[in-house]
Amino acid sequence: MTQSDHQHQQDGQQQKAPPPADNTTMFIFGASGDLVKRLLVPSLYNLDRDGLLDRSMSIVGVDIAEHDDDSFRGHLKDFIADKAADRHAEGGGQELDEDHWQDFAQRLHYLQGDFTESDIFEQIKSHLGQADSDNALFYCATAPRFFGDIATGLGKADLMKEGDNRYRRLVVEKPFGHDLESAKALNAQLLEVMKEEQIYRIDHFLGKETVQNILVARFANVLFEPFWNNHYIDHIQITTAETVGVEKRGNFYEKSGAMRDMVPNHLFQLLAMVAIEPPAAFGADALRSEKAKVLGALRPWPREEVHHNSVRGQYRAGNVNDSDVVGYRDEPDVAEDSNTETFVAMKMMVDNWRWVNVPFYLRTGKRLSARDTEIAICFKPAPYAQFRGTDVERMNSNWLIIQLQPNEGMWFDFQAKRPGPELEMDTVKMGFAYKDFFDLPAATGYETLIYDCLTGDQMLFQRVDTIENSWRAVQPFLDAWAEDSSVEGYEAGSEGPQGAHDLLERDGRQWHKIGEVTGPGVAPVPGSSRRK
Repeated sequence: MTQSDHQHQQDGQQQKAPPPADNTTMFIFGASGDLVKRLLVPSLYNLDRDGLLDRSMSIVGVDIAEHDDDSFRGHLKDFIADKAADRHAEGGGQELDEDHWQDFAQRLHYLQGDFTESDIFEQIKSHLGQADSDNALFYCATAPRFFGDIATGLGKADLMKEGDNRYRRLVVEKPFGHDLESAKALNAQLLEVMKEEQIYRIDHFLGKETVQNILVARFANVLFEPFWNNHYIDHIQITTAETVGVEKRGNFYEKSGAMRDMVPNHLFQLLAMVAIEPPAAFGADALRSEKAKVLGALRPWPREEVHHNSVRGQYRAGNVNDSDVVGYRDEPDVAEDSNTETFVAMKMMVDNWRWVNVPFYLRTGKRLSARDTEIAICFKPAPYAQFRGTDVERMNSNWLIIQLQPNEGMWFDFQAKRPGPELEMDTVKMGFAYKDFFDLPAATGYETLIYDCLTGDQMLFQRVDTIENSWRAVQPFLDAWAEDSSVEGYEAGSEGPQGAHDLLERDGRQWHKIGEVTGPGVAPVPGSSRRK
């Protein structure tokens, strides 16, 4: 019995398993792509293993690649089984359950066709007419350029019309547009053939347990809310650092860059979760309305102030995890003189009463020193007056660290006196890691989101106004960088370009160290102040 199980039994709060979703036919456009075999089908397999899918649910891959049902199943099984075996060998997760896979695979089917032609939508309509259920979920796991074509094709084939006993929903992956104008155009194209309630704009970051726990930590614990404002918080940092490069995504990355790939979706969603006002109810409409207000309050920097409040970087050759790696311009499918950014740091302001004068510093980059996604909340230091006349030179700030990966959990840094006759302080930590308190099944992070799509819960999905508010805040950066596309180099394996450090140092602040070891019982913090 785990610690969490024991606690649940003590409290009489045994967790109830959610009911399985209604019978549905799920069509996945782009079925031969990497996203489907790495994340979507494994997530569906996990949901089925846990009894959260209807036993009659059908999953239909749609793509132009040549497959039939059997070859499509074999293609998926080989990849998923290999990955499951690798994780099991490393001590994480289980190997593929052959019996369960055989049962699950019988519900996997394949339709071959071109998304831009009407014929594939007639095939879909015919397949749906023979299904056990009239419910349909359409998932766009394709390149973004096909999103509008797929929506239009579904509309022309009358596949998005709902009735009293059926639903029709569309799931759209990021990036949702490449600037404000294209995002508005795509929204308009989708809304021509369906209602906003039928659209699920997905961001896999919001499927992470730690992200969802931000809401619970803030609003279910009376301790936090009185201090969650500009009276007590000095600034907030949001970091998404990767050690990997662009790998085989050079073509995609040359068109997007770090800004479009990460900021208006992942980082702004994390910012919104941290900064929202308490919603009127724990429901989709109330929560998404509060997120839209926060993103709408982001200050759009005048173009002449963009470069003062942002940094573009690009990794050069270096060493990551004891391996030599090439620079971005030497990666496959990348131009030799490319100025595409692989690193972005920026300062954002939320212009409302709660957050006035509290800067939000965001950074994201590839080929950095460690893999780390975290929200670091820096509180204002305690008054120094109480320690006047002692050997304490200054007071350090308290930090609340919410780490999303790789070590999911929350930690609070606070000051403590070291034993001894003199007044010496160290920064120590208290907190928890999810794996130490809860049984975390092997999961991709998509399970919760797919289940919510099937059950009609839009809480963790972006609404039209949040999408457009995000691009509205990003657009001044894109416009300014189009005029001056200079990019600052940084060594692979470092913490990013010097300009990112200068961005905070101009405000008298420093970045929280990427990949700092965190966890209960870690004391003192490396590099902490020790005043004697």
